[in-house]
Amino acid sequence: MKSRVKLVEGMQFVASAESGHAVVMDGPASVGGNNTGSKPSELLLMAFGGCSGMDVISILRKKKQDIVNFEMNVTGETAEKHPRFFTDIHIEYVLTGRNISEEAVKRAIELSIDRYCMVGTTIGKGANITHSYRIIQSD
Repeated sequence: MKSRVKLVEGMQFVASAESGHAVVMDGPASVGGNNTGSKPSELLLMAFGGCSGMDVISILRKKKQDIVNFEMNVTGETAEKHPRFFTDIHIEYVLTGRNISEEAVKRAIELSIDRYCMVGTTIGKGANITHSYRIIQSD
């Protein structure tokens, strides 16, 4: 796995993955940026959410859970003296479906955060990671 990061102008960078997908990162005007892209820390939270979401859905599908909608909210708090470091991260999982097992959801989330999601296991070494979930049963 590899990626390429290229300076475009000011403080704007474009990062491209081997797959060809790209993201734009940019800083605020105070550091020479235009604030036209995501901050790297925002991308890290998005990556954590995406990684854990893929794990959870994959596990639940294998357990034959009927998920019709899935959303996550990921929030991160940074250290006051070191704003580049996350101290606390919280993920809220919101699942909608039919006959969803609460035990299956709990187990899928725990497996993702504790073992499967590479992003979570990496940033979890320096940050306190918590989670919550809501199950909305549909007809």
